[in-house]
Amino acid sequence: MKDINILKNNGINVDQGLEILGDMEMYDETLNDFLTESEERLPKIKAFKEAGDMGNYAILVHAMKSDSKYLGFTKLAELSLNHEMESKANNLEYIIQNYDELIAEANRIIKVVKEYLG
Repeated sequence: MKDINILKNNGINVDQGLEILGDMEMYDETLNDFLTESEERLPKIKAFKEAGDMGNYAILVHAMKSDSKYLGFTKLAELSLNHEMESKANNLEYIIQNYDELIAEANRIIKVVKEYLG
């Protein structure tokens, strides 16, 4: 059985996610979708950053921001929003300087979600 405290004890606002998604079954399905999408999304985010492609970078961090908001990943949503706004402003310097923090938080969330889902 999944222990919701794994999520809550790691700073995930499950209650916020449930307000949006309705019930734990839908929440868990959305967590699974987040994991699946992250496998493709994170390498693409890196590639767009390295290519200086701020348009496509903005699209992917926007998607990560939206998923994070739905699931209650407050810090990841905030970091993703910052990256989205700065990439739309074509501020590659900001993206490069703050990229590691974004990816570290994304990887932390992925690890917690995998632990929760078993």
